[in-house]
Amino acid sequence: MSLSLALMFVSFILLCATTLASDPDPVQDYCLPNLKSGTIRTPHHTILPCRNSSEAITNDFVFSGMKAPGNFTNMGLAAISVNPTIFPGINTLGMSFVRADLKVGGINPPHFHPRATEIAYIVKGSVYSGFVDSTNRVFARVIEQGEVMVFPRGLVHFQMNVGKKPATVFGSFNSQNPGMQKIPAAIFGSGINDKLLEKAFGLSPKQIAMMRRRFDK
Repeated sequence: MSLSLALMFVSFILLCATTLASDPDPVQDYCLPNLKSGTIRTPHHTILPCRNSSEAITNDFVFSGMKAPGNFTNMGLAAISVNPTIFPGINTLGMSFVRADLKVGGINPPHFHPRATEIAYIVKGSVYSGFVDSTNRVFARVIEQGEVMVFPRGLVHFQMNVGKKPATVFGSFNSQNPGMQKIPAAIFGSGINDKLLEKAFGLSPKQIAMMRRRFDK
């Protein structure tokens, strides 16, 4: 292999590694964020500077804010998302999580997380859960209390309480900043041209206006 070809190959590998990198590996036991000093932005990550480790206390590694449901939306969903800004102990550990409560018939509408795979554990209830792969094949079934389903990174997924009682789901992500885009809000609440939406979905201007009112941010 020539030197130029070898250098090109190494450059390609480094580019792929940089492009595909998820959360960076920690370089110390823990990093409790110093929220007063702002954030450090790199090409691929937003970093919260660390406090002095001598200031750490046990409560920094315990979170008590998921004991009760959050506020319910008109879709019957209450979600409490937990990230390092409210739970310092998980900063730099490459994880975050969420408590989701669903009223009877409530839904977690189709959405996706661009930066994380999700594991959903059914704490109680019966929840129709699933995702759609890149060939538009749907993988869905009702999962019961004690069961787990995985939603691969970047794929659209959804949930609906099909039981006769409220349901609770615990979701865990392999990123401290998984991101989320709700499909209805992204399409009808983002300012995409009306004519394009009419042609894409076969909807009338009146229907588009109704959807915009419903999902406009």
